[in-house]
Amino acid sequence: MTIAQTVRDHLRNKPYLLEALEKGIVNLSELSRQIQKEIKINDTSAIKAALRRYSEELQKHKQNREEKVLLLLKRSSIAVYDRKAVIITAKEIAVKTGMEVDLVGKFVYLLDRSELPERINALIKHDNCTMIVVHSPEELEATPGVVAFLATLLAEQNVNIIEFISCWTETIIVVEKKDSLKTYETLTNMVG
Repeated sequence: MTIAQTVRDHLRNKPYLLEALEKGIVNLSELSRQIQKEIKINDTSAIKAALRRYSEELQKHKQNREEKVLLLLKRSSIAVYDRKAVIITAKEIAVKTGMEVDLVGKFVYLLDRSELPERINALIKHDNCTMIVVHSPEELEATPGVVAFLATLLAEQNVNIIEFISCWTETIIVVEKKDSLKTYETLTNMVG
């Protein structure tokens, strides 16, 4: 195995280092010395050269991926639905409308707040939510990075996502009502 391949294999399970290389914000000399100790190869010059090539590759790949994601989002639209609730229960409940996800031992419901059952034994209940749906072209399903891009975009705005569902051409993001305006403004800067 070459030094370059050994370095790549070593970094494969270190997403924080991959991101730093991808952004070009890491000191390659220092990282080379650290990797040298970890993989026990004494050629720091070769390790640094491998890091430089890998970093350039990652940056080019990221730029291509982001361009595809942004082009797709520019062809998308947004719909906002207020007065939503998210309920997580240990037992299935009867609901007329809304979404239900059956997980092992838990049920997650996304309902209109007016349709909340009177008496419910909920494990978790968020009853003041807004659902924002991003409607995208069919290429969404075959475009890597869209969900990661949207989640990162909102995390950078300090928005906590209560539920996130990606189904075919729809990306459903549920946030607390207090974060709905910030979420909408952030997304509309990227979408459509």
